[in-house]
Amino acid sequence: MNLKHLLIFSLIVLVFTNSSCTSYKNIPYFQNLNRDSITTESIENYSQLTIQPGDLLGIHVSSLNNEADSKYNYNLERAFGNSNLDRAEENAVVGYLVDPNGDIRLPSIGTLKVSGSTTFEIAKLLEKKLLIDLKDPTVNVRIQNFRVSVLGDVKNPGTFLITNERLTLTEALSRAGDLNITGIRQILLIREINGKRTYVPIDLNSKDIIKSPYYYLKNNDVVYVKPNRARAEDNGSTFQRAGLIVSVLSIIAILISR
Repeated sequence: MNLKHLLIFSLIVLVFTNSSCTSYKNIPYFQNLNRDSITTESIENYSQLTIQPGDLLGIHVSSLNNEADSKYNYNLERAFGNSNLDRAEENAVVGYLVDPNGDIRLPSIGTLKVSGSTTFEIAKLLEKKLLIDLKDPTVNVRIQNFRVSVLGDVKNPGTFLITNERLTLTEALSRAGDLNITGIRQILLIREINGKRTYVPIDLNSKDIIKSPYYYLKNNDVVYVKPNRARAEDNGSTFQRAGLIVSVLSIIAILISR
């Protein structure tokens, strides 16, 4: 191999090294799923969201005593202009904030332990307790600040407020516009429960994530998608690299023509 051919070969290697792309085998989700037939399995890993300290509960009470209901719904009604606001209340918490002990305080009822219970369980408990004050009470309870954050190598990173109490990992990634092609499919879930922070690696290439106890997300979960090495090294230099490739190809064309 003469010097000209060696130079051309080196330039070609340089071009492909700098324009390397993610291996396809690392891209698809659920790779061990049988794609030739329908697969059915029982959902055994779903559990209802439980209330934790720091949650903001929306509690709405209705009964045959409409006027008596208002003292329980005050914190919600003022958000919609149904009660008089003074300047001091405009920035007040709308709902019932669960304190560090896992309690809330309600009119007539006083302190109520809610941490560790589901919203359905608290609603039924309140309906029983309110019988002494209201006729045929009906209670609805929601976690108003249920949110998750998705960051890293996704199309639209951000924090997303969830209006229901059931959110899967794949739904959260969909809200963020899915992973970029350069996002590593071994992602990280960060979860805080009962004063402990847990870091959970999750493999999106495997269908077994659907069976994972971490597939259904909880309040304040953080999902992090790590970029692959090519994306990390790119650092916004795509156009510079494209210019380099064009220059190299031009040099190769000149050498070949001689």
